[in-house]
Amino acid sequence: MVKDLFERIQNNKGPLGKWASQAEGYFVFPKLEGELGPRMKFAGKDVLNWSLNDYLGLANHPEVRKADADAAIEFGAAAPMGARMMSGHTKYHEQLENELAAFVMKESAYLLNFGYQGMVSIIDALVTRNDVIVYDVDAHACIIDGVRLHSGKRFTYKHNDIESMEKNLARATKLAETTGGGILFITEGVFGMRGQQGKLKEIVAMKEKYNFRLLVDDAHGFGTLGKTGAGAGEEQGVQDDIDVYFSTFAKSMANIGAFVAADKDIIDYLKYNLRSQMFAKALPMIQTIGSLKRLQLLRDNPELKDKLWENVNALQNGLRSKGFNIGDTNTCVTPVYLEGSVPEAMVMVNDLRENYGIFLSIVIYPVIPKGMILLRVIPTAPHTLDDIAQTLTAFEAIREKLENGTYKEIASRTKVDLDA
Repeated sequence: MVKDLFERIQNNKGPLGKWASQAEGYFVFPKLEGELGPRMKFAGKDVLNWSLNDYLGLANHPEVRKADADAAIEFGAAAPMGARMMSGHTKYHEQLENELAAFVMKESAYLLNFGYQGMVSIIDALVTRNDVIVYDVDAHACIIDGVRLHSGKRFTYKHNDIESMEKNLARATKLAETTGGGILFITEGVFGMRGQQGKLKEIVAMKEKYNFRLLVDDAHGFGTLGKTGAGAGEEQGVQDDIDVYFSTFAKSMANIGAFVAADKDIIDYLKYNLRSQMFAKALPMIQTIGSLKRLQLLRDNPELKDKLWENVNALQNGLRSKGFNIGDTNTCVTPVYLEGSVPEAMVMVNDLRENYGIFLSIVIYPVIPKGMILLRVIPTAPHTLDDIAQTLTAFEAIREKLENGTYKEIASRTKVDLDA
């Protein structure tokens, strides 16, 4: 007897979906209102927001708002119609690609409609069944899903672990010698949960021993790291050794879209083989022209990055001085690790939002190990030192409640159905 396809879905909502009845609309799928920035409204209350990746504060920059509005007036939301290969190609797309390539010090670049789909498609296009992929076990979901499409072999290495990298490169080399294929090594410039930079300098050094090509997802590094803001590769002095550089516009550029940059022959190949772009409508003119303005501001106003890092250092130094565990982050991403159960975490976040006016993202099992709570804080240039002081005070208060059992007691009185 053939089972009903939906039977599994109805009986098992997944590791996160099982929390929907308790969490949806508040802990997940929350509705923030008002202009994007450090101060917004949540559930009718003013909150200090630490959950936006608008690192440089470009989302509400007056020049950005004007560029977006002017593009909307001139072109509307639909233009250009069609995929770029057929009817959606414009001089503005080419201009943005040329400026992006120059900014990240690569020969050529290609625009992508979305970062997630773009990365999935890049991986799919770069490898064949004879090739081997080696990638970080903590890689972003877009990388994991791209690797899933690979019909050949793949090896994961322990997160940012050089010994594990080399071990798996040796395995990949041995296998590729038998298949006649090559090796694609994938890492992130910045890991978005832990805030660590990928060990690009050490990875590049291994190219002398192993023959592989390096793909770097630098979504959180672009605009925040390096002397000019060109990212983690520039920060570590190895930008030239990154074979394929990828970043999204959804972070420092405060927009929709992404791009990939590499030598011209590689980009020319990707342009004709990236299925997520070949068969999709071109990036709209509003986003394309708006990104030109954003890139100009990012490039010409280094004080935006300087202000961002003033806030990052104040926040992270403040947390460390008060005894909080923020791991070994060396980027803007600021994780605060606490010990507690999922029900305690839900009570704690409710307390933060309702009584302290602090809105941030909470990360729990299965994203991190059981018994751990990760508060993910994203400082931006528009935040103030007063915002940081308010947050440090709130964090000290919630830590005390977590440690003295207050949240555990409240959670015990609240029905939390783990099998919902």
